Amino acid sequence: MGWDLEGFSASLTGVSSATREAYGRDVAAFARWAGRLGLTGPEGVERRTLRRYLAFLSTSGKAKRSIARSASSLRRYFGWLRRSGRLDADPSAGLSAPKGEGRLPRVLADAEVTQLLDEPRRADDPPEIAARDLAVVELLYGSGLRVAELCGLRPDDLDLRRRRVVVWGKGAKQRQVPLSPPAVEALDRWLRDGRPGLAGPESPDDAVFLNRRGNRLTPRDVRRILDRRSTTPVHPHALRHTFATHLLDGGADLRAVQELLGHADLATTQLYTHVSKERLKSVFQATHPRA
Repeated sequence: MGWDLEGFSASLTGVSSATREAYGRDVAAFARWAGRLGLTGPEGVERRTLRRYLAFLSTSGKAKRSIARSASSLRRYFGWLRRSGRLDADPSAGLSAPKGEGRLPRVLADAEVTQLLDEPRRADDPPEIAARDLAVVELLYGSGLRVAELCGLRPDDLDLRRRRVVVWGKGAKQRQVPLSPPAVEALDRWLRDGRPGLAGPESPDDAVFLNRRGNRLTPRDVRRILDRRSTTPVHPHALRHTFATHLLDGGADLRAVQELLGHADLATTQLYTHVSKERLKSVFQATHPRA
């Protein structure tokens, strides 16, 4: 029956495009490796085949996080084959892999946040670009949105009068997030004065943010915006990490932060408590005379 990677990709509903692409790459890489063993499809794969593949990745120098993701992708793939009746048994059931290195997310320094939010716009930026870029950064930091959530915003999702935004997160889950006063001001200026300057006949009416070509803003566009506003590389997710850490540093309840971030599992949010402790420790060591 072949590997049917296209069918697998089509089955991945409720996940982001980036996740779908990552799963597809992982399974395609396994299929190429299995082909060297003479396997032309998943029906010949056994549990020990999968364990040999993970060992191969390890000896090839792959990071533990990458191997763990590959194992997750293979479990998803073979689980789909089993549920769709293409396999009688799932060889990946219970397949384990090394846990990823629990790297703490990077939190932006105060000077970096100030530079992103408050630095004057570049002299060569048209006013509509400057208005859009500021609204993007204010929303990422002020509300902790994922970059895909920001790019997918529709005008009906915004309620500037009540200072809130409806966000469609992972798994099509909906949540309401407050908007900071600076974000409301920046969004109002962008929608009123900036967006009409970038919109063209083919621009989507249901997109809050547009790129220079008048199309819906993409995560890559957002990365370029941050690169233009910062002297050091800043990933969009760093603003979300900083949002959560600053809330916890200010005394916010962990459950409230979980709701704001849209985390399904509280354990995911608890990672930020470790970030916050590390942040407080560094402040103590840098400022206390007895540290």
